[in-house]
Amino acid sequence: MTPFDLTGRLALVTGSRRGIGRAIAEAYLAAGARVVLNSPDAAQLEAAAAELGDGVLTCAFDVSDSDAAEAALERLVAEHGCPDILVNNAGIQVRGPLTDLPVEDWRRVVDVDLTSAFVVGRTLARGMIARGSGKIVNICSVQTHLVRPTTAPYAAAKTGLAGLTRSMCAEWAGHGIQVNGLAPGYLDTELNASLVADPEFSAWITRRTPAGRWGRPEDVTGPAVWLASPASDFVNGQVVYVDGGLTAVI
Repeated sequence: MTPFDLTGRLALVTGSRRGIGRAIAEAYLAAGARVVLNSPDAAQLEAAAAELGDGVLTCAFDVSDSDAAEAALERLVAEHGCPDILVNNAGIQVRGPLTDLPVEDWRRVVDVDLTSAFVVGRTLARGMIARGSGKIVNICSVQTHLVRPTTAPYAAAKTGLAGLTRSMCAEWAGHGIQVNGLAPGYLDTELNASLVADPEFSAWITRRTPAGRWGRPEDVTGPAVWLASPASDFVNGQVVYVDGGLTAVI
């Protein structure tokens, strides 16, 4: 067994039908884990699971519906045991100037990007605490550290997620649980499709990023495996930036 081997582990990745979550799920499968995919749409989730093959389970629920999430997680634990690994990846983005932003949009982004990590995290942490081990990876963002105009709800939620990560560490590290944040830079994903398609913005990103390119979902998978594996057993309460150097320069 290598320090990065996930054989025998059960991992739940929220928001994993596509994008970063899907890439992380595939990486965990390759490292030997069984993976639980999550999204609100059960039919689409089953189709994604069928594409990935053996070792894939599904748990359909809307992360912004706290009651439904807790009920679904309780069923998952009853049927398969408490996951060894949780990745809080589900996220949405709503762009607009603060002066015009509907309160409903603010709440929706915060509910999905921040509150869901609190709800899902504490629900599964109860089983992890009882077992004495667990790994939680909260998917943050470069906007945990830097912000741009028109992204206030997202930036506020991701900044809050870093604080939640440290709070989880403070309360649960003594129970053998490691909680860390993983902060991708600008990735070429469906969430950023409009930005990738904007020639001016895309050129700005490639100039602004020392690596000289947009990131890809697979760029996040190695660090995600590390943070889920025994190799990171003494890493706790940290936010690891995977951004091609963007936050390292001015």
